[in-house]
Amino acid sequence: MERRLSAILAADVVGYSRLMGIDESGTLQALNRHRCELVDIRISDYKGRIVKLTGDGILAEFQSVVNAVACAAEIQRSMAARNENVPKDERVEFRIGINLGDVVVENGDIFGDGVNLAARLERIAAPGGIAVSASVRDQVGSRLNLGFEFIGEHMLKNIRQPVQVYTVSLSPPSSARLVAQNRNTCFIAVLPFTNMSGDADQDYFSDGITEDIITDLSKISSLHVVPRNTIFTYKGISVKVKRLAQELGVRYVLEGSVRIVGNRVRISGQLIDTANGDHLWAERYDRDMTDIFAIQDEITHAIVGQLKVRLLPEEKKAIATEPTANVEAYTYYLRGRQLSHTWTKSYLQLARRMFCKAVELDPDYARAYAGIADCDAAIRDWAPDDVPLRRILEMSARALALDPDLPEAHASHGLALHQSGYDDRAAAAFERALALDPNLFEANFHYARFFFMHGNFAESVQYFTRAAAIRPDDYVSPIHLMSAYRSLGRVLDTENWARLGLLRAERALNLNPENSGPAHRGALALAHMGDAARARDWADRAIAIDPDDIVAQYNLACVYSVLGDVDQAIDLLQKLLPNSSVYHIKWFDNDSDLDNIRDDPRFRKLLTAAMTQRERMERTGS
Repeated sequence: MERRLSAILAADVVGYSRLMGIDESGTLQALNRHRCELVDIRISDYKGRIVKLTGDGILAEFQSVVNAVACAAEIQRSMAARNENVPKDERVEFRIGINLGDVVVENGDIFGDGVNLAARLERIAAPGGIAVSASVRDQVGSRLNLGFEFIGEHMLKNIRQPVQVYTVSLSPPSSARLVAQNRNTCFIAVLPFTNMSGDADQDYFSDGITEDIITDLSKISSLHVVPRNTIFTYKGISVKVKRLAQELGVRYVLEGSVRIVGNRVRISGQLIDTANGDHLWAERYDRDMTDIFAIQDEITHAIVGQLKVRLLPEEKKAIATEPTANVEAYTYYLRGRQLSHTWTKSYLQLARRMFCKAVELDPDYARAYAGIADCDAAIRDWAPDDVPLRRILEMSARALALDPDLPEAHASHGLALHQSGYDDRAAAAFERALALDPNLFEANFHYARFFFMHGNFAESVQYFTRAAAIRPDDYVSPIHLMSAYRSLGRVLDTENWARLGLLRAERALNLNPENSGPAHRGALALAHMGDAARARDWADRAIAIDPDDIVAQYNLACVYSVLGDVDQAIDLLQKLLPNSSVYHIKWFDNDSDLDNIRDDPRFRKLLTAAMTQRERMERTGS
């Protein structure tokens, strides 16, 4: 048992029961959207840790009380902006309480008077407000340009001594004051560049340009750049720049567009100072596609020049380093990255072909090798005999040899090591990837699976939550979160993630009705929600789309297990187990979705036989 001093943030939704009574589905969707797009991201950005979600409540822990208060203030400002055009009786609003105190840590959870006091302060806070203890107010002082109003001493339930309580003034600071928080830092957001090509299939290219500019600017220590996962929630949304700047806490906004015609590209960009609306810089580039990297470099240096940012020597070198000099290889890589996110065998195979083409065009393209390794590692779930582990290790090692500081390479190498049984080295690789880029989806997602397989569900939840926030189209992480929270015995969290997983799966299935992935994962969400009829309908649809999909068969076995259809579950497992990898079979050990059949002697017999056979095959290489 560990004790430590922490800043504890407790939040819940105002009038949650009333909102659920009016519109249960709409309220849950709105709450999950606010969590994924705002709350979870802000807590992570301010180095906090979500300890638990309790239906409408959130408990988070911070090592820095200043970070805790800054995070709460940003959440409440952003929620006010989000609710601006929402009818008052339909708004999701948070109350937040923050305390600095001693906590007891056990199995990832925190307990003690410090936690209880934060919860009591949250109930004192006004809707959309923040209440803090005197210790918090004293520690923060004037560091955040926030006001504190003393509202008296309060006797709080189960707290022995009276508590001096302050509320936090949330008047939005001016952009000048935002910059004054750190006079050496400029705060900037790069809006998703608009695809002007008239073809939605070209989105991958404009998104890639945006992400690469964000990546380059993020290498500069005196710039604070809004991360990709936050900024892409604004894609396709018309929003006033000044309001957006207030929501994100930035002064400068870069926006632009991309149009591709044949072998020519037109990129337009403009940098706006939201303090006065001035356009500090604007440019239009009409070039050959081969000049795309030069254009990105010119945009980055134009921003640096306009903001009068001084580059350190290592930053100049980092920005000048191009992942590839071959624009055709770059295009294939971007397309492969887009396809790989769909997480079904056919799409992963197509993504792999894109990455292989990129490597063919540029044999030194580290990111493309990492992409191949990721695809191969995922494809092993379907066809372990077709993808030797040594090939995955070689591909990821090649990426690392070409670029030792590439986060994607460390993430793919970590996955390859994990699948090969080298878990200590795998954990170190994942940690390195996250140190280089905390917002890398692959690093968070694969590390979460690593912890899940080891039965460490508290850690797994942390990284799956981050992965789900980074990519709003990710329906796989919410389904894993649903199972992880079930293992933790957290019913409300299980239901919330099941609903979000189903919502995202429905969206994905509408976009790609030929993809079995969202169908079988949506079926699992429905089973957890207790909707047996719809769960079976979705299961039938998944099998109709792809009757030979081994991952679909596994998830549908889980569906039937959750529903109590033991014979159907075991029939499916009997078909898929002989074709499963050791890695996949080990996943069964800690998947609570199989708990209803775990003691069935047929299941134990199947599992033992399959593991023995697979280990023998992988040992002999046959």
